[in-house]
Amino acid sequence: MFDKALPLITAAKRIVIIQGENPDGDSLASSLALEEILSEQGKTVTMYCAIDMPKYLRFLKGWDRVTNYFPFDADLAIIVDTAAEALIEKALQTRGVRQFLEAHPVVVLDHHGEQDEEEPQNDLSFDHEFVLSPTAAATGELIYNLAQAANWEITPAAASALYSSIASDTLGLTTESAGIDTYRVVAEVVAQGAKPFEIESARREFMKKPADILTYKGELIERIEYSLEGLLATVHIPWEDIQEYSDRYNPSVLVLDEMRLVDTVEVACAIKTYPDGKVTGKLRCNLPVASQIAGYFGGGGHNYAAGFKVHEQYETIMQELVAATDKALKDYHATQTSQHTIA
Repeated sequence: MFDKALPLITAAKRIVIIQGENPDGDSLASSLALEEILSEQGKTVTMYCAIDMPKYLRFLKGWDRVTNYFPFDADLAIIVDTAAEALIEKALQTRGVRQFLEAHPVVVLDHHGEQDEEEPQNDLSFDHEFVLSPTAAATGELIYNLAQAANWEITPAAASALYSSIASDTLGLTTESAGIDTYRVVAEVVAQGAKPFEIESARREFMKKPADILTYKGELIERIEYSLEGLLATVHIPWEDIQEYSDRYNPSVLVLDEMRLVDTVEVACAIKTYPDGKVTGKLRCNLPVASQIAGYFGGGGHNYAAGFKVHEQYETIMQELVAATDKALKDYHATQTSQHTIA
């Protein structure tokens, strides 16, 4: 799996680690783990993201080392947790970045595509070495396996970041993507210095909300709309809300879990609209259909959590979202029925 990527990483002296423009706990913690591991190998490492780290991720030590300024003196780029060009769109629009990626070696470390029959979600238009693990529960798990293959040291700081990556994408090891291998990796990073209790305590402390955020959460809950006889729940977060609240708390995160826990709901989607016509959607699902729905809009992600970004009218997106969700749910149930019939 790592035969072609490892020589590129070993030969590099200055490395830029690139996150997508939908940073989450896995992408940030994976970047932090790689920074620590590769720095221990004597390399100069820069973590880059075209947008600022969301505040809800800032409990992870080292988040403030992620920069918006691209290091053009790097001789290798590693893209973590995505192979979708739409999710590094802003970076590619930054002067010189696309040319850099076209002229330098690029390694992509990703784990999306959780079932063997899924097509890898990779539409990057520049040459790159794509390392995909369809069985890893998080990119952090893939990076741990890479470190083991390369015989790189896992320091306590790297172990903590790897644990945070896996815990983030498995909701604390509670999703079905966390299999035996994932638990084995978690046990090993704990043995190497990760302290889950301290990490979770820091996250919970950071997740505390001021009173006005709780009031705003109530407003968002009142805005939730239901379609497909309650199977789809959506909430609209306009630019005005993003400006006022997102620096302190991601509005989508405030309500998506509550939406998903409504007894009829199978798909929950928070939709943000921006002045330039951009529309983003964050999906959380109770059935493994999120990546299929996001793929309709050119996005991607996990079976249960995915996202997309388009430029379209909100009303049009809503119509298409309802249609895409309806099709994805019908396809899923038809597959289940067929499997039961065969069995």
